Parts: sequence; C-alpha cells; structure tokens
Amino acid sequence: MMNILANVKPGNRVIVGVGSALVDILAHESDDFVLDCGAIKGGMKLVENAVIDQILEKVSAPPRIVPGGSACNTAVGIGRLGGKSRFVGKCGSGVMGNFYESDLRKQHVEPKLLRSSSPTGRVMSIITPDAQRSMLTYLGASAEAQPGEFTEQDFEGAAIVHIEGYLLFNPDLIPAVIQRARAIGAAISLDLASFNIVAESREFLKKLVRESVDILIANEEEAEAYTGHKDEGAALKALQADAPLAVLKVGPRGSFISTDGGVVSIAARGGRQARDTTGAGDLWAAGFLFGLVQGYSLEKSGELASACGYEVCQVIGTDIPDDGWERIRRLLP
Repeated sequence: MMNILANVKPGNRVIVGVGSALVDILAHESDDFVLDCGAIKGGMKLVENAVIDQILEKVSAPPRIVPGGSACNTAVGIGRLGGKSRFVGKCGSGVMGNFYESDLRKQHVEPKLLRSSSPTGRVMSIITPDAQRSMLTYLGASAEAQPGEFTEQDFEGAAIVHIEGYLLFNPDLIPAVIQRARAIGAAISLDLASFNIVAESREFLKKLVRESVDILIANEEEAEAYTGHKDEGAALKALQADAPLAVLKVGPRGSFISTDGGVVSIAARGGRQARDTTGAGDLWAAGFLFGLVQGYSLEKSGELASACGYEVCQVIGTDIPDDGWERIRRLLP
C-alpha cells in the first residue's frame, strides 16, 4: 500500500472534519412530493429557511430531527469507531446550536464550533421509496464561516483533514482550510459531496484537487460530473490522475480504491435492502479514513468503510444503533 500519510507528524492521530454544521430533517415521501417541492432527485439544492418551513407544513408524518452535515457525519462515525475525531464548522448560538454541540460530545467527537447570531442551518432530506434522499438546504450560520476564523489550533494533532465538497459554495474557505492543515502536516481528504455542485464548480474544483488533495472520494454521479466519463474505469483513472489516492463508490456493487500501485476492488456488504441512503457516503468515508490512520491496508480500510456504509443504510438518518457498531467493530484487526 502506498503511504498516503508519509508526511504526517509522528503521533498525529486526529481526523478533523470540516464542513457545514446542519440539522437534518428526515421525511419519507413520494417522488411526486420531491418534484412538487422543487428538489433535485438524489441531489442537493440551496433554499431559504422559509421554504423548509413551507415543506414541513405538507409532510405526511412528523419528521425526525438529528444533527447532520456531511463532514460532521464522518467525524461522528470515526468517533464511534474509537478514533480521535474533531469537527470544525459554524452554527447558531441558540437552542439548535447547543443541541448540535452536545450531541457531538455524546458521539465522542471534539467540537470546534464557531457561533453566530444567525439560525443554525438545516437540511430538509426527503427520502423516497427507493431509499434515495433529495436535499433542500438552508445553510444559515454555516454559510457565514470566514477563512480568517479558522486557525492552525483547529487542526492541531491532525493526521487527516477531511473536507466536504458542499463547502464549494464558499470558494475562499476550502483553500484557507487546506493552508492551515498543510501547515501542521496533515493529509487532505475531499469528498465531492453532490453531482450538481461538482458540475457547477468543475474547473475551480479540478485545480484545487490537483494542487492540494491527497484523498479524493466520489460516487458514480459525482465522478462523471468531475471527469466527464460515464464509464467507471475511465472515471476512476481520471480521478486518480488528479489525486494520489482516489475512491469511486458504485453503490450496491461496492467500491474501487485507486493509487499509482493499482486498483483495489471492495465488495459491498450483502444482506438487507437499504431503507435510507442518507449518510451512506459519509459513513463510508469514516470507516476508510479511520482505517488509514490505524495503519490498516487499503483492503481492510475499504472493508470497514463498506460495513459502515451498509449499516447506516439500514436505519433512517445517520444514527447507527449500538448493535450495528458492534457488528462493524468485529471487523477490526
């Protein structure tokens, strides 16, 4: 296995997630409901706070409300696996912000939260019968994060700094985060997050990846938007041409991990049909990054990632129950 962490300072073991601090609102509805709401099936669309309030008046049953955000979900997964985990983001100073911080601590994640007088951001996640989630996002306080608010202390002890692609809506922020992370010797991981965001930011994104990213993670749609290739072999090759380690997730068919040493194929976990794919990619990243920092092989890290992704698809939302984590931990060496 190539040593993607070769330049990390010995003793640095923390995985730091950087992203939008958002509260997830989870509702089960039909494809027609998604269409009527103006959501992008399987994607993410930015909306005003009032739009989410209007949708909440139309849902067929009371939704579930949980802390979320892509990088935050990954940080929580790492904490539940027993890794050293930290989340950096911006939320409101009210009840929802306090709820967010308290829940992170319960999940064994160190919160480094900037606060704002604006409301904490929210995501209306509409889950359809095919287990797909379509998201309408109000960024709220998370959109106010400024490059100068992040310091090297936020990344102290980091082996990997994991950045969610949703931050591309704030294009000055990601380069600033990378600069601070590089200053303490951390490797940089980027999850492409959503195909429509990738398509809108493609040129900026490709330059950023080529110059600064060590680990690039994408699903099929995101990879096609980034590379222009629908063929997964060509897409994976193009991803790895831009980053030393590239991951292509192909849903129920598993995933591929590519380095200059070749391609490792990871089988999907078999068993029950997915109930909800919310957080599947985020938890996949949690297992994979945890494995890398523990010194596991690419194969073992991928196996752990696949198990995390599978277990989160068996529940509504991203909160894997204790028995699910116990099954995952049985895979640890």
